[in-house]
Formats: sequence, structure tokens, C-alpha cells
Amino acid sequence: MSLTKLTALFLILVTGLSACASTPPSDQTNACAIFAENRSWYRATSKAERKWGVPIEVQLAFIRKESSFDRKARPERGKFLWVLPGKRPSSALGYAQALDGTWEEYRKKTGNRTASRKNFADATDFIGWYVDSSARRAGISRDDAYSQYLAYHEGAGGYMRGSWKRKPEVRRRASVVATMASKYEAQLKRCEGRFRRDIPLVPFI
Repeated sequence: MSLTKLTALFLILVTGLSACASTPPSDQTNACAIFAENRSWYRATSKAERKWGVPIEVQLAFIRKESSFDRKARPERGKFLWVLPGKRPSSALGYAQALDGTWEEYRKKTGNRTASRKNFADATDFIGWYVDSSARRAGISRDDAYSQYLAYHEGAGGYMRGSWKRKPEVRRRASVVATMASKYEAQLKRCEGRFRRDIPLVPFI
């Protein structure tokens, strides 16, 4: 194997390990601070943006709302007999809070069979894939964080049927996501250059 390929493989391994081991950033409201703590996260979101056309700020806003950047995040359990822990309301897990069935569909359609919901790079690729699918099915712009989040929550079919119109809490969550995406976008304009320089010129294998 050539030195170039060995270098690329090493970078992939380092990125994967850091993506798995990362803890939630101390300041989740600032994109610059998030990437300063987790340089590999910028590379992951940038790669997903190039692959799927989904802006970095939209990816970050989705993850912040869904899991607060906690790779082990799960929905809280209900209560059985008001005291004992009951079942979880869904199978959502990880950064993107992807459901079992949706995650399996993503792995099958993209060929990313080893993807983990607890891996940041896999989660951003999943969000890119899902948003791209909603754009194709429902005609939603990939940078429309509000409408894309509605489709993320309700599914493209639910979005087109307007199921979200009867759910004020879902609309509220979508508004929060849209506001955060706009804030992240403004922040990235001031600092993205220094993170972009960190991306190696060696292509991924």
C-alpha cells in the first residue's frame, strides 16, 4: 500500500475514533466553539454537505434539537405504576435520534452496513441522506431547516399530507431548529475558514 493511501487510512481511523469518543460540546449554541472542541465534526459535516447538499448549519441544528450532541441519547422511559421505569416511547437512538427501521433503511440504501447511530460522522451522513430524500420526494429545499425538520419528524409522506398542521409542538420544535440553523450559519461565516484549512488534501479511500 502506498504512503498516500496509508496516510488517508490513518486519517479515516482517527476521525472515526474521535467521532465515537466525543462528549457533548460545552457551548452548544456556538458552531465555532463546537468545531473548536471537535475538529473531526467539521470534517464530517463538511463531507455530508458535499455529498448530499445539506448545509452544515442544518445538520448541526437537527442534532442539537434531537440529542443535544449526546451520542447515547434515547427517549426517556415512561412510568409504570407511577414509580417503576416503563417502556421507551420509541426506538430512537444516538446523535440523530434515528429509529431502528429508518436506520436500517439508510444502511441498506446507502450500503453503509457498519454505520452506528452513536458515530457522529454516520449520523451526519444519515441526516444528509434523509434531508436529500425529503427534498426529492416532497420538493423541500435542502436549506429550509423549518420544513425539513417537519419532514424529519413526520416523514415525507406525513409532511405532504400536512399532519404537522395539527401538531403545534412539532411546529414549535421546527421553529427552534430553523432559528438555530440561522444562528449557526452566521457564526460559520466568521470562523469556517480556519476549520476548512484542517481538511487534508488526501482524498478518502
